Amino acid sequence: MKVHLVGVGGGHPDQVTVQAIEKLQQVDVFLVADKGDGVGDLAEARTEILRRHVTGDYRVVQVPDPARDRKPSDYGTAVTDWHEARARAYREVLDGLPSDTVVGFLVWGDPSLYDSTIRVAEQLGVEFDVTPGVSSVSMLAASHRIVLNRIGGPIVITTGRALQKDVAAGADNLVVMLDGGLACRELVGSRPWDIYWGANLGTEDEKLVAGDLDDVIDEIASIRAELKARHGWVMDIYVLRARR
Repeated sequence: MKVHLVGVGGGHPDQVTVQAIEKLQQVDVFLVADKGDGVGDLAEARTEILRRHVTGDYRVVQVPDPARDRKPSDYGTAVTDWHEARARAYREVLDGLPSDTVVGFLVWGDPSLYDSTIRVAEQLGVEFDVTPGVSSVSMLAASHRIVLNRIGGPIVITTGRALQKDVAAGADNLVVMLDGGLACRELVGSRPWDIYWGANLGTEDEKLVAGDLDDVIDEIASIRAELKARHGWVMDIYVLRARR
């Protein structure tokens, strides 16, 4: 059995690369995580990607996504347990397929950035390859027309959970992902920060806000809440840069 992990960008069919399309065309069965109600827009985006780019016969098998503790006392252990539960759920489906089946996973954005699919695939004990996709990081930079790094300088890619620790360690130019609580609010008033924020990048509901963190944080929070209420989900990311 062969497995393709295919990065498909932010959800717009035009963001799928030629290389990704070639991989999608080879797939017999796509496995997708069923996250329950409230993510219909994501399912529609996935369906449109396949309709647009796959011309042969294929099946889509939805696999119920295991429950996850969102506020664990031990974050690392909780995530590892969740990955193992996902692998068991996928393994059960794979065991029921013919050995020559080509299986595909559609991965939002790029599989290399804060995504569990590669780690889960490693636990399945099958041959797999990875096709990169257009990441939310590159989409954010393009939408705001910015260069991520300062001249000759580094950029830290981190999460909302780790933001305060990274800033305390001296990071002053960061890409922040997975920040449902907008941890950057804790930096308001600390020093001048510029923020370049984007949500649901590459979709019809893309939203962008840029400016002084102190001035625009409430606007960002309001837009984020509105998107969450309307769709049941929101995918956002931002660059946070100390002003010199």
